[in-house]
Amino acid sequence: MAETLDGLRLMAWLSPGYPVGAYAYSHGLEWAVEAGDVRDEASLAEWLADVCERGALRNDLILAAHAQRAAQADEPDVIVELNELALALAPSRELHLETSQQGRSFLDATLGAWPCERLAALAARLPGTVAYAVAVGASAGAHRMALAPMLAAYGLAFLQNLVSAALRAAPVGQAAGTRLIAALAPRIVLLAEAACTADLDAVGAATFRLDLGSFRHETQYSRIFRS
Repeated sequence: MAETLDGLRLMAWLSPGYPVGAYAYSHGLEWAVEAGDVRDEASLAEWLADVCERGALRNDLILAAHAQRAAQADEPDVIVELNELALALAPSRELHLETSQQGRSFLDATLGAWPCERLAALAARLPGTVAYAVAVGASAGAHRMALAPMLAAYGLAFLQNLVSAALRAAPVGQAAGTRLIAALAPRIVLLAEAACTADLDAVGAATFRLDLGSFRHETQYSRIFRS
């Protein structure tokens, strides 16, 4: 019963309908389409794999894992430090907004719908901007949810949101998007498993063109996403 409820909670927290505004962000994908880096299913698959394995998702999973453990251990100072690190890792104004706006919205919505004394105490130490991965990890830890399923669900939701953005910005259709999610899901599982035991020294990214593209997106003439 408890495991089923936790599973449903994860599905709710990480669903497209959760009020965090994820649909408004493309994590640089819109610029990649404009620049011609993403032009079909094959190039989109390469771009998504790089973002997941060499970019923000891998970092997010590591940070979420540490936040989950810190929340379970009732270590608010660690949560504050993790949040500062997560926000500092955002390489541009738009990507900082992407993680901080979603994180703040997620934490506020979760506190409102799933009241939890421990989470409320942690949230009191995070009155300003909150990185999305830290907000999800801390919420899961405060609610005593298992680590591995939370990380896998976070990873899949991240991937699904980018595929959703691709359906609106890139020349791919729903069938291609579904194939990409199916193809990349095993990689998400491996990333989540690795993040369970990774220390903070493992944090790092190598998606320099995406980072530079996020700066260029700020002045892109035609755009529908905030990042």
